[in-house]
Amino acid sequence: MVADLSANPAFPPEPLPATVPGTPAAEAAGARLAPQLFALAAATDAVGGFPTQEFDLLRAAGLLTATLPADLGGAGLDTPAATGPLLELLRHIGRGNLAVGRIYEGHLNALLLIQQFGSAAQVARAAADARAGHLFGVWNTENPAQGVQLEALPDGRYRLHGAKTFASGAGHVSRPLITGALPEGQGWQLFVLDAEAQPPVLDRSFWRPLGMRASASFRADLAELELAADALIGPANEYYRQPWFSGGAIRFAAVQLGGAEAVFDETRRFLRSLGRLDDPYQRQRLGEMAILLESGRHWLRGAAQQAAAQAPAEATVAYANMTRTAIETICLDMLRLAERCVGARGLLQPEPFERLHRDLTHYLRQPAPDAALADVGRFVLEHAEPANQLW
Repeated sequence: MVADLSANPAFPPEPLPATVPGTPAAEAAGARLAPQLFALAAATDAVGGFPTQEFDLLRAAGLLTATLPADLGGAGLDTPAATGPLLELLRHIGRGNLAVGRIYEGHLNALLLIQQFGSAAQVARAAADARAGHLFGVWNTENPAQGVQLEALPDGRYRLHGAKTFASGAGHVSRPLITGALPEGQGWQLFVLDAEAQPPVLDRSFWRPLGMRASASFRADLAELELAADALIGPANEYYRQPWFSGGAIRFAAVQLGGAEAVFDETRRFLRSLGRLDDPYQRQRLGEMAILLESGRHWLRGAAQQAAAQAPAEATVAYANMTRTAIETICLDMLRLAERCVGARGLLQPEPFERLHRDLTHYLRQPAPDAALADVGRFVLEHAEPANQLW
């Protein structure tokens, strides 16, 4: 679990200036950290591993509070206008280490959801925890037959039953934001668990992945843990409100694109090491890869503009679904081209490309990709505006 690092001289806090919403300070810090994250990644690339040192670096850089407003000690990346710098920050972290990016995106997502749906007291408490170095996360996935349920107790508290799967950062995330079913069909409820005071039982055997080994996405059994009423965040079913539920896909897409950038950089490094700079076919593939990356950056810029414009929820969700679909395709094409560039030699350990390929392939498997694309089709069919006026 995460201890309070605020007084630890090894990791002195470095608050990021945030006098203007959308300040690039956090983005610049992410860019500076990306090479360090990349250099450390191989050491934790094992089932059950966790990038502890990497998150110490994020804490020291003040990045655990990036999506808090300035008056709560953050960098102000909590507003729609700050979506661009936020996506760039996530892209840099993904370029450094996709496992770190996966957990970090969940941490920022949890803080944003608490700010969106929580009370002022709950937001203040979460901000204090983030400043103290605690990791947040969002645990939503579950086996329907063993899903999380809240049992109401006579004293106003709740007892938990069931488990979550793919609980990223389990054992290290000390403030997971979790979904569960309220009694008597009252709905789907968000709540924060103090996982230090009440640690869930972890099934580490659940996590035997192709990639993202160091994200520690175990099965977390919450049975018999209890919550106070003030641990519940917002009314029932708020988690699925749009555009926040589907619109957040642009954040994991930003992390994925960062991973594709790392693939690109490693492919070039590998070809240089072999002296393959004059091969016309390698040049052609690298040209295609450069086009793909720039296309991905344009998608992130478009998504940021859409969020900043605060368009109607339906349009925001459709654009987010386009962005995640386009970046998934870009990443898959990047992997295909890179494989042909590096050949069998480049796929051998300890070449970084072997790990990058596994991690990106696994991370691209996000929920409901077909439904996301079908939603885009539904939106454009139901709107009669000319194509240049849809967004």
